[in-house]
Amino acid sequence: MITVFGSINMDLIATTERLPKPGETVAGNGFATAAGGKGANQALAARSAGRYVHMAGAVGKDAFAAEALALLDNAGTDLSLIKHVDGPTGTALILVGGDGENMIAVVPGANGQVTPADAETAIGRMNEGDILMLQLEVPAAAVEGALSAARAKGVTSILNLAPLIPDAPRLGRLADIVIANETEFERLAGQEGMDAQAREAALAHLHAETGQTLIVTLGADGVIAIRDGAISRAQGLKIEPVDTVGAGDTFCGYFAASLDDGLDFVSALRRAAVAGSLACLKAGAQPSVPLSEEVADRI
Repeated sequence: MITVFGSINMDLIATTERLPKPGETVAGNGFATAAGGKGANQALAARSAGRYVHMAGAVGKDAFAAEALALLDNAGTDLSLIKHVDGPTGTALILVGGDGENMIAVVPGANGQVTPADAETAIGRMNEGDILMLQLEVPAAAVEGALSAARAKGVTSILNLAPLIPDAPRLGRLADIVIANETEFERLAGQEGMDAQAREAALAHLHAETGQTLIVTLGADGVIAIRDGAISRAQGLKIEPVDTVGAGDTFCGYFAASLDDGLDFVSALRRAAVAGSLACLKAGAQPSVPLSEEVADRI
């Protein structure tokens, strides 16, 4: 079983021909709303991959709450660990340029009211060998509480080191498996501007020091990882991206689901990389998550 402990948002998405420079106003050519939040996105991805998933987090008592949970609910995700608190549901303001790249500002809302007590409740319903998936869009104290409780109970923890908050390097050391993009991994390793050779050396050094499984996503260049002393690589698909929002979350959710389904590590990386690629072909975070059948057809 997989429990995802993390954020739930509504995404407000505007599309433009190109992203604006600081201080610049550009004309938009489209607007949409979509359920999002890194936690909810990853939960939907794991559920779309065919696994049973609990989502733990918080939404507000506003008009966005039901809409933010609708796709998770329709997919059959267990929502019993989600609390409803006073105030607004978390919101992400997203600009997507004509080349598919994006800029995002996140307003935490209810996500800021997730607590270590909520972490204890979520982990209390898990069993040894289950998988816990976390990100950094809820308070660091709650993430730390979840990681500590998971280790004490024998639950496998996967931490997506995003967004890159000041506590990210410290929290990263507490997880069994860490997933980071290039920038996030540089912060974890304490070394900026890595080339491919330096990145591989840093992976080996950190792995030898911590024993953790470390995964670095490289966008169009696929993924590099280290586990049990061995470096692995996997490639996604060659695509023309429409919208990269949610691609990393899709990777994370599919990776967790693949491990939960008993796939070997390299196969799990490849399946997750393909799923992340397919998520770039549609707009929005959750609406772009592919179904397991779509991913299987492209592996």
